[in-house]
Amino acid sequence: MSLSTFDLIIVAIYAMALLSIALWVSREPSGHAKDTQDYFLAGKSLPWWAIGASLIAANISAEQIIGQSGQGFVVGLAIAAYEWQAALVLLVVAVFFLPVFLKRGIYTMPQFLETRFGPGVKTIMAIFWIFLFTAVNLTTVLYGGALAIQAVTGLGVFTGMTMLAVFALVYSLYGGLKAVALTDMIQVVILIFGGLAITHVVLGMVGGGNGPLAGLSTLTTALPGHFEMILDRDHPQYSQLPGIWTLLGGLWVLHFSYWGFNQYIIQRALGAESLPVAQRGLAFAALLKFLIPLIVVIPGIAALWLAQDGLAGLSYDALSQKPDSTYGALMALMPVGIRGLIFAALIAAIVSSLASMINSISTIFTMDIYRDYVRTGSDEQHYVMIGRITAIVAMMIALFLAIPLLGAGDSIFQAIQEYTGFVAPGIVAVFLLGFFWKRANTTGAFALLVSSVVLSFLFFAAASPDAVGSGLSNGVAGALAPVFNPLLGLADFSVTDMPFVVRIWFIFLICLLVGVVASLVSTPPRPEQPVDLSDINFDTTTGFKISAAFIIAILIGLYALLW
Repeated sequence: MSLSTFDLIIVAIYAMALLSIALWVSREPSGHAKDTQDYFLAGKSLPWWAIGASLIAANISAEQIIGQSGQGFVVGLAIAAYEWQAALVLLVVAVFFLPVFLKRGIYTMPQFLETRFGPGVKTIMAIFWIFLFTAVNLTTVLYGGALAIQAVTGLGVFTGMTMLAVFALVYSLYGGLKAVALTDMIQVVILIFGGLAITHVVLGMVGGGNGPLAGLSTLTTALPGHFEMILDRDHPQYSQLPGIWTLLGGLWVLHFSYWGFNQYIIQRALGAESLPVAQRGLAFAALLKFLIPLIVVIPGIAALWLAQDGLAGLSYDALSQKPDSTYGALMALMPVGIRGLIFAALIAAIVSSLASMINSISTIFTMDIYRDYVRTGSDEQHYVMIGRITAIVAMMIALFLAIPLLGAGDSIFQAIQEYTGFVAPGIVAVFLLGFFWKRANTTGAFALLVSSVVLSFLFFAAASPDAVGSGLSNGVAGALAPVFNPLLGLADFSVTDMPFVVRIWFIFLICLLVGVVASLVSTPPRPEQPVDLSDINFDTTTGFKISAAFIIAILIGLYALLW
């Protein structure tokens, strides 16, 4: 497959327009040089529509478009739980967590941890988040995006990653968060229209000339198992999405870790003009989340229907062996012009996520590491320069890590969830205790964070002999089973067959217990450390309440329809 001249013109127009607009919105008044608030928080001037669009643009990238299309082919609409449940989490974050973050005037999540638990916890988590965003998030987005470029153009994976990295750096490096957030509205519009285009064309193929709605009806009739949100225990993909546990278990932990306490997501809200503006932005993002499965997962299901009968040149065996190639295979079926639009949408999604990540990496390193430990008291422009240098270095590191880490062929979307699941229980537990329990202290925070990583590795090793070796796996399983199998047996699981969503929930509960016990047996926090919720205004505007009710009604309706 290749792009026609007309397709290339569409992509070129998109790229030039994005760069031009990014430079235009990044301008500063004559005589004013960017300071850290301008660069890292967009001067606290972001409107609600930019916040909502930027949240989606930062979120929807290779692991969604490439990974969820592949998972749509394999498991179906159940993977949409990652999108639709996030809508509810965004509302909770807007009401209960944003007021505290904005009241404290923080730049980063580690800064909140410093005010609550001290500089030690802040520094450890700052280093950890820099490592996670660079070695896990940046690499997966770069690699997944390069796979799509390779499927469309034939370019090598490393060449594709390099092009994406350079593009993301060029349009975001000068303007910082403001350039990223204000151009993300364009990115999201292109993403949605490009996604709707591929959905329309592919469903039309399934419908046999009777239109997309006929195609959707055909899919629901021919592949009913792919339109179930709650999988049965005997479903072959139950280990990925374990039935009712997607509603009761660790998926919520992943969501709160990502949408509530993740720097490159929440940083948009920290740059809002005011709290009501930030809350409206999160509600807007929640509404947009309902569209994502339509433009990402449904095409993957359609690809399965076409491939089963060898239609449209799709190979069932090839896509089954490498589901992450599904989206690229569908792009090859698109007519001239639409293919260029979809390719531009894919690039838009990927580079916006890359830009968001490097901006957050540079924010954490500059504000939490460099300013505190390397060079304190410098002028604002020096810290902005360090932020730009950090962004370049982080991108270069990710470029050279991506292929060694992800080249084995596992699902990109599952890979990022698996790695994130090692730390998500501890992150959510430390923030929840920090917010809502005044007795939580530094000792408890350290203890539960260490427990999260150690327990996650042990449970992963017990269930993954292929990854760690049968000797280590059997040894760990033998040690864990007598302690934990009686509890896990209540849900008909064991340490060797526990789905990772259940594992995350189980470890989260243990982390909460560890944090409470460690806090109670150690020195109480200083009087100024606990969060004083009495002076926080948790009320919301009428418009937000109406939006929230509408979003919750949609979510309930979808699960009732697709249960």
